[in-house]
Amino acid sequence: MSEETERAEVTALQAALAAEHAAVYGYGVVGGRIGERRRPEARAAYDAHRARRDALVRAVRDLGAVPVAASAAYALPFPVADGTAAVRLAARLEQGVAGVYADLVRAATGARRAEAAGALREAAVRAVRWSGESVAFPGLAERSDERTGAAGTTSSASSSTTATTAPARR
Repeated sequence: MSEETERAEVTALQAALAAEHAAVYGYGVVGGRIGERRRPEARAAYDAHRARRDALVRAVRDLGAVPVAASAAYALPFPVADGTAAVRLAARLEQGVAGVYADLVRAATGARRAEAAGALREAAVRAVRWSGESVAFPGLAERSDERTGAAGTTSSASSSTTATTAPARR
């Protein structure tokens, strides 16, 4: 693997890790507001994102980089005062995660690329379950009707983090 390819992969891995940190945080909010009927679904998503986060930490370390740390808090894209807003947030989180995994699929090779594609698929399926809507190319804003990622900014491993992954300013 060339140095440039490895750098691109590490950048994409770090972006995916940052998104997973934000998703874990976001699902903490979702879990506190979601109705009892969908709570097991939220818990399963929370657990899945924690497992992906831990795997990404190992992958970044395996490439000799220092994994990005989680922020103490993250700015949410909108107020989450009830179960309806919690469902919307869960869908947004999954759409944002799908975007960074699409970037990782582009940057990675071999087994890591296959893992990223699996993570993209899982996030897209969860996004559909939460929102009730699908897009033709999940995670690829430039190919969908939306021109921006789930949080309102372009999803890209090389861009700044999205609003759902931006640390809260206090």
